Amino acid sequence: MNNFEKLGYLEDDFRIFHIIDRQKKEFNFHYHDFNKIIIFISGRVNYSIEGRSYELKPYDIVLVNAGEIHKPTILDNSAYERIIIYVSTQFLQKYSENDYNLNYCFERAKKEHSGVLRVPAVEKSKLYQVCLELEHSFSDQAFAKELYQKILFLEFMIQLNRTAIINNINYLDSVNENSKLLKIITYINEHLTEDITIDKIAEHFYLSRYYLMHYFKAETGYTIGNYITEKRLMLAKDLVRKGCTVTEACYQSGFKNYSTFSRAFKKVFNTLPKNAVIID
Repeated sequence: MNNFEKLGYLEDDFRIFHIIDRQKKEFNFHYHDFNKIIIFISGRVNYSIEGRSYELKPYDIVLVNAGEIHKPTILDNSAYERIIIYVSTQFLQKYSENDYNLNYCFERAKKEHSGVLRVPAVEKSKLYQVCLELEHSFSDQAFAKELYQKILFLEFMIQLNRTAIINNINYLDSVNENSKLLKIITYINEHLTEDITIDKIAEHFYLSRYYLMHYFKAETGYTIGNYITEKRLMLAKDLVRKGCTVTEACYQSGFKNYSTFSRAFKKVFNTLPKNAVIID
């Protein structure tokens, strides 16, 4: 894979899928420009998110923030069953107030450096029941279908965040952590808005430029240059949605040239930066 692979598109506030792969399947590293929730039901799967790997157990909840590179690794031919929910970052921002924040579970996942929430007996919980009802609603043609789906989804997100807030709920430690890759990814994200280059990263970690580029591509499937560009584009899109002008978003996200920024934005998001406020 020569470039980042952005998989899945979200034109609505949220979407839900119930997927079963009955044969072993290979997945590449990829990312989305929306948040992703996975309720893992069955199979033997390790899930990798930005340098950390988790050994999933039934009914683990995987939380992937927009822009995070990730992939499942299927370990055998057991049926891999999961419920996947795509949710617009812009939609979640609408429900962020002083007394509640539906994005809390994703924010805490970043803070805890963990993308997996393990909840005791979640299959018996109200959270899971609401999830199943939400899934069923997409095949239901009853009165006020779309409104009902939105109500169910909001209830699901409320239940998920209530679950994340409970102190005895575990955000899992990764079973396999690539410390070198994690340090590089962390460094990039902490200096994303600065004049960061491959040479500067290599110098910081006492690595040769060639080794760094080869290592990053081998471990993630992406070139380090594309990783930096795509992360900056995600940040720029978010800044525009929060009220920055396109020019402000360009330079505040680390780009030094507006024309380069505009071309890259259009290539990735299939629209001009000024339209970022209305795309997902």
